[in-house]
Amino acid sequence: MKFIQSTLIVLLSLFALTSFAEETTTPISQQALLTLMATPANKTIVLDVRTAEEFAEGHIVGAINISHEQINANLSKIMGFKDQTVVVHCRSGRRAVSAENDLRAAGFSDLRHLEGDMNSWQAADLPLTK
Repeated sequence: MKFIQSTLIVLLSLFALTSFAEETTTPISQQALLTLMATPANKTIVLDVRTAEEFAEGHIVGAINISHEQINANLSKIMGFKDQTVVVHCRSGRRAVSAENDLRAAGFSDLRHLEGDMNSWQAADLPLTK
């Protein structure tokens, strides 16, 4: 009887953990993003969720800037993209995950997370604009 009880407790605990775990966003490599951006029929949106000051210092060409803290307040500006591929990034990843959770809750269906975020983009000396 103790074995059955212990097994049930373990199974319920695992179920609870997986039920409440945050969904993860599909990663996209830097090269895959560059390839998408170079495609003539490209409908990929790059969403930079850093601050306006960070964005002004340099950002990916064509990126839209909405701070991760302002995503919900500015959903009306990007709802037209909710069925397109949206690549989210910040400086290192933490803020992007927060924004991705908000976007997922708002119904965005094809979210991607830029691998390595802006830190890796800059380290690879990939193109930026100001």
